[in-house]
Amino acid sequence: MACRQLWASRAASSLRISVSHRAFSNVVKDLKYADSHEWVKVDGNSATVGITDHAQDHLGDVVYVELPEVGATVTQGDSFGAVESVKATSDVNSPVSGKVIEVNEELSSSPALVNSSPYKDGWIIKVELNDSGELNNLMDSERYSKFCEEEDAH
Repeated sequence: MACRQLWASRAASSLRISVSHRAFSNVVKDLKYADSHEWVKVDGNSATVGITDHAQDHLGDVVYVELPEVGATVTQGDSFGAVESVKATSDVNSPVSGKVIEVNEELSSSPALVNSSPYKDGWIIKVELNDSGELNNLMDSERYSKFCEEEDAH
């Protein structure tokens, strides 16, 4: 009987981990995603960039966001800033190339917006696009969800 209770306890524990692990998957359909866990929302010739829910979940509580200067040039795949959490500091890479036209100043005083609202209030920069063709190098929501599941399985 004790063996059966131990097995049930371990099974329930594993089940909870599996369920909470899938809970990260808040992926917004109309966005494009980089394999380095940044998202981009395009509106005409401008793009809003942030880190994904998956990324912020793995980082933990964000305590500081390093922002670039307005007017800085960003290149697809290259770092433009960093996010510091209680666990680690991680570079933030640009999913598109262009010129920074706006930074989210709110993050200076409220970096936790990256955690609480990664796709809305926690955006990081807005970029004037150089080449909208670069969007073809990014994943749609379905591919990104599968990418995250595979990454977490390893």
